[in-house]
Amino acid sequence: MIKLYRHALSGHAHRVELFLSLLGLEHELVDVDLMAGAHKEAEFLKMHPFGQVPVLDDNGVVLWDSNGILVYLARTYGGEAWRLGSAQNEAAIQGWLSIAAGPIASGPASARLVTVFGANLDHDVAKARATALFETMNKILDDQGYLVGEKVTIADIAAYTYIAHAPEGGVSLQNYPNIQIWISKIEALSNFVGMQKTPLSDVA
Repeated sequence: MIKLYRHALSGHAHRVELFLSLLGLEHELVDVDLMAGAHKEAEFLKMHPFGQVPVLDDNGVVLWDSNGILVYLARTYGGEAWRLGSAQNEAAIQGWLSIAAGPIASGPASARLVTVFGANLDHDVAKARATALFETMNKILDDQGYLVGEKVTIADIAAYTYIAHAPEGGVSLQNYPNIQIWISKIEALSNFVGMQKTPLSDVA
């Protein structure tokens, strides 16, 4: 059986958990106690040399980058519904995977790290980055249903969690109706599973 090593409040882990569920793949969730430092223990570091979650173990195939795992799952189990498509389409998807690792990570994800985990980051900078990202995304979604055209892809799965949970980091989604519609579409997918919610931060 596929094993996913995760933390229940990790958006990086949740994007993999979500995709496993959307694919209908039987899997075991293995919770890693980050507070106790389990991710830095020798056994875990054998799977992930940087000591982070998630880690996917697909019957001996061990992968540890969340976006890389999405690509692997799409290619291995996604079939026609989740195929990466043409070189141009795959490049567009990769662009959004880079956004997930860049502006999403340094924007809404970092803002949430401050409020949920007490991370020593500049909250105002993170919120400003999130706002700039959302303004651009909202415009893009004026003309299309998903991040790469009219069909859901792993680009949407990679972006969803930290954006949907942005209010937990003090970043309101109220002014971005297209993003709200997009979130609703993701949550309406068959076999959708959400991430555990935390109390909302005060939103300016």
